[in-house]
Amino acid sequence: MSSQIYQAIQQICEEKNLQMEQVVSTIEAALAAAYRKDFGEKNENIKVEFEPKTGKFRVFDIKTIVEGPAEDKEEINPRSEILLSEYIKDHPDAKTGDEIKTELFPPAEFGRMAAQTAKQVVIQRLREAEREMIFNEYKGKEGEIIVGTVQRVEGRLVLVNLGSVTAIVPPSEQIQRERYDSGQRIKAVVNSVSIGPRGPEVVLSRTSPEMVRKFFAIEVPEIANGAVELKAVAREAGERSKIAVKAMEESIDPIGACVGQRGSRVQTVISELGGEKIDIIEYSDDPIEFITNALAPAKVLSIKLNEEAKEASVEVDSAQFSLAIGRGGQNVRLASKLTGWKISLIEKKPEGMEEEPKEKIETTEGEAVETEEAIKEKAMEKKVEVEENEEKKEK
Repeated sequence: MSSQIYQAIQQICEEKNLQMEQVVSTIEAALAAAYRKDFGEKNENIKVEFEPKTGKFRVFDIKTIVEGPAEDKEEINPRSEILLSEYIKDHPDAKTGDEIKTELFPPAEFGRMAAQTAKQVVIQRLREAEREMIFNEYKGKEGEIIVGTVQRVEGRLVLVNLGSVTAIVPPSEQIQRERYDSGQRIKAVVNSVSIGPRGPEVVLSRTSPEMVRKFFAIEVPEIANGAVELKAVAREAGERSKIAVKAMEESIDPIGACVGQRGSRVQTVISELGGEKIDIIEYSDDPIEFITNALAPAKVLSIKLNEEAKEASVEVDSAQFSLAIGRGGQNVRLASKLTGWKISLIEKKPEGMEEEPKEKIETTEGEAVETEEAIKEKAMEKKVEVEENEEKKEK
């Protein structure tokens, strides 16, 4: 019988991926609950010591010796505490803080209700231990890339099977143009791990900048061994990313290391990100040089910095102005995120044209704001269009 109990414990450990100590502790708590149910007295603090190999157990009433009532409570807890003044009469060597173990002798077997209580305690404690183990496992993986299988899609919520737990990819962490099908294997970053009413809740992200960082660390040995440092990442998931890299050794070309032979390394990362474009620029401690690099492929004429407000006014040739802004302001927006500077683009027009420049401002929140002049121009164009339509109607 004892060998069967031990084998059952080992099987539970393997199936639930738990430690032997956790399962034994659960059994001890269950036996204590069962004893308390049928035979325990009001002021007994029941503890059980269980030996899994023999299947035998011992029951104790545990008390701690205290000097007297603590300042924050009116009286001692008779279930778990005993006064030194009372105990020292028969035990002159006793002192405060000592633990008294009085062995109790349980019957040969427990009753039906006690057995049912023990069963419930075992199930509950094992479930709690499993949840804690899963939580600790994935909590340590936050920010790491993990591989899972799409289990199902519920509305806009994607459920991913990670083996021991089902994670979720909320709409805010999904790449808009991506589609997820049941059975599809996906890679994502562990965004957060928390304990919910139903156990550990693992949230994955496909949009996190950490995905770009981790994929480059996997594909570029120089980043993994510290020869090249990936200093900053700015990402608009599914569209485009910019990364800033710096060589920690003079003999290494940081951009070439990330690109790889014939673009092999960067193409692997692009493939993992579903075709997302990636700009690799060289990091510099000089903000002017860093901002200039970040606005590539556009060429910059001059930069004026406001150190206090951390704002940069960047003058760009008229032919490069649209390139500097990028489609929908994407290039300047990513450059602002990458550098941490609020960037204002100023167009330098050719000689003979109006001197007053047209300007776009990139905020730190990534929002492109048009100048008053540009707004007036659009309003004027709309007004002319309305007048032309009215003239056509009159005719």
